[in-house]
Amino acid sequence: MEKTIICQGRSIGPSELCLLSGIINDHPDWSRHRITKHICAQWGWRTYTGQLKTFAARSLIDKLDQQGLLRLPPIQANYRRCPRPLYPADFLIPQMHQIKGTLDCFTPLSVQIPIPGSYEDHCFGFYLKHYHYLGFTKTVGENLKYLIRDQQGRNLACLLFGSAAWKTAPRDSFIGWRTKVRECNINFLTNNVRFLILPGVHVPHLASHILGLITRRIKKDWIVRYAHPLHMVETFVESPRFKGTCYKAANWIWVGKTTGRSRQDRKRNLSVPIKEIWLYPLTRNFQKTLCDES
Repeated sequence: MEKTIICQGRSIGPSELCLLSGIINDHPDWSRHRITKHICAQWGWRTYTGQLKTFAARSLIDKLDQQGLLRLPPIQANYRRCPRPLYPADFLIPQMHQIKGTLDCFTPLSVQIPIPGSYEDHCFGFYLKHYHYLGFTKTVGENLKYLIRDQQGRNLACLLFGSAAWKTAPRDSFIGWRTKVRECNINFLTNNVRFLILPGVHVPHLASHILGLITRRIKKDWIVRYAHPLHMVETFVESPRFKGTCYKAANWIWVGKTTGRSRQDRKRNLSVPIKEIWLYPLTRNFQKTLCDES
């Protein structure tokens, strides 16, 4: 390979590819996970909190392998037995627990960030897996989970925030992003990738009220978890399945639509649902901050 390519936001040229090939050839017994950890350590590829960015590195070497630029060792099977998940018996069938009424009957709501492996964390995963149309497997990269309960302690909703979309023209134009600046500052955005009001919960204005609660606190929560702030939240609403009414009511800004193409669609022959793009700035001078090249 003579030219430089961009993969996972990094420039990969002949010297980088030679280094990666050397690591693999010098350690034929290493698993792909161990290779990614070594790459992160070699490149100083870490998050703001000092954790190795193994997910990004794994994605990088997998893509290079798929393009025939690297030859990775076979994936090693994992025979460790996973513990049986603890599922919430009180909400296995939420439709049986009809929760209806006006919003003031259920407020103030409580907002909880589940501790990994806790009962609440299992509840969160179970709800999204079984009742969200996109399903749920696991979280990767920087993310925050929120479990919402009413004043009686009943679970009403859950939200998941994760990595922002790598690029989307309407959002980038709204911010004023050029490619290099976006690559440097993309971690100051987060994407509301899941929002679920549990089946059986019918409370007018609940969704927009929850969005207001979360947008008022997520910046502080993110700093506590990842030691850096957020300046904007985004979400993608599949149309015509949803109208995005709750985001509009919560003062989010509509900036356009996706093109109906996937980030994995390199040959431009894969059609995916078109989505409406909604943004919520978390800081007053968000455009200036997000376009800062320092």
